[in-house]
Amino acid sequence: MMDLVIKNYRLVGDIGEYFIKVEDGKISDISKTPLKADEYIDIKNNYLMPGFIDPHVHFRDPGLTQKEDFKTGSMSAANGGFTTIIDMPNTLPKTNTYKALKEKIKIAQEKSIINFELQAGHNILEEMEKMVELNPVSFKVFMDLEDDESLKKIFNDLGTLRQTTDYNGLVAVHCEKQSIVLKQTEILKQKEENEAIDYSYARPAKSEDESVAQAIELAGKNNLRLHICHLSSAKSLNLAKTASKTQPVSWEFTPHHLLLDNSAFNTYGTFIKTNPPLREKNDSVKISDLDENSVIGTDHAPHTLEDKTKGVWNSSPGIPNLETVVPLLLTEVNKGNLSLDVIPKILSENASKIYGLENKGKIAIGKDADFTVIDLKREGKFNIDEFKTKAQYSPFDGWTYIGMPVMTIVNGKTVMNKIN
Repeated sequence: MMDLVIKNYRLVGDIGEYFIKVEDGKISDISKTPLKADEYIDIKNNYLMPGFIDPHVHFRDPGLTQKEDFKTGSMSAANGGFTTIIDMPNTLPKTNTYKALKEKIKIAQEKSIINFELQAGHNILEEMEKMVELNPVSFKVFMDLEDDESLKKIFNDLGTLRQTTDYNGLVAVHCEKQSIVLKQTEILKQKEENEAIDYSYARPAKSEDESVAQAIELAGKNNLRLHICHLSSAKSLNLAKTASKTQPVSWEFTPHHLLLDNSAFNTYGTFIKTNPPLREKNDSVKISDLDENSVIGTDHAPHTLEDKTKGVWNSSPGIPNLETVVPLLLTEVNKGNLSLDVIPKILSENASKIYGLENKGKIAIGKDADFTVIDLKREGKFNIDEFKTKAQYSPFDGWTYIGMPVMTIVNGKTVMNKIN
């Protein structure tokens, strides 16, 4: 690889002109004096940030590639300013065996244009021991698909796994209480006619709150690090914050839970259907809940239009977010609702710490040469036809924004460039 120098950029919270040299995909020098190289990248006075990391995507590969695959998903991520993604295990087959995990690694290596990591699904202890050899960044538990007894066993097995293998002890959880969801869904299905918003009442905030409390308890008992995916309830956020004072608990927010409430069902119908669903306004998390300790996970979950238009109960849950989240957050910065200082933390640094991506998350000598370039003043309007994802829908289609990722650099290689 040729070496290169990045010049004419701005750093968040820093003043002065710097030059960054990249060799063999790593940052080899940072200097205030010009550096020589085979190639130069002129950032044109835009903001240079550590490459953004999305810890929660569903690339649907293998088995569901009509919705997305690692090629289109990674192109979508790069277009949205992301240099690294972490893919979820609910594909076909599930990524919960050594064979399936090894196969997905091979697929991602062949197709992805950005960095990737994989989460593994839980299984019997012997199978999870094999999967640890392939270094999944965590194990994922969909608590809404398990009853209380099976959850106790899963967490107990993960605790044993941490003691007997190199497993890092991180468990990522989808928190919704199965018993509450089943009961409320049954009640609501008895209505003469259902509306799209009924889906949010079928999976109420209470189901998330009880599940979060249960996850905190089970993780604590089994000496596990807990990461709560797509946290959407204000009460659950308080539970997580309180628990984090005495045990390792982290959480992520999605753009749709931060910016929308369940009244959006009246506008978007089943296109806005997702798990957990959008909350009633008084129960929901908000932009003001973001701070320097937060993490953004898009829960990028694309489906076909046919999948999204099968009625209240049969339409698939999921929203594509990789190409909208950064402009949405930068718009909040421009509105004065969010500090620019937190952007590299919530989109890169904090996820790298939680998931043990030691060579990422900061611009420093020795780190991977992953960068996201931000034009804070670029204005526009989202147009789904210009996106790289296979998904042909988004609740944010047509929304205006101020602020846009304009270049994505992965291991020193430019994979997206919109700098004027």
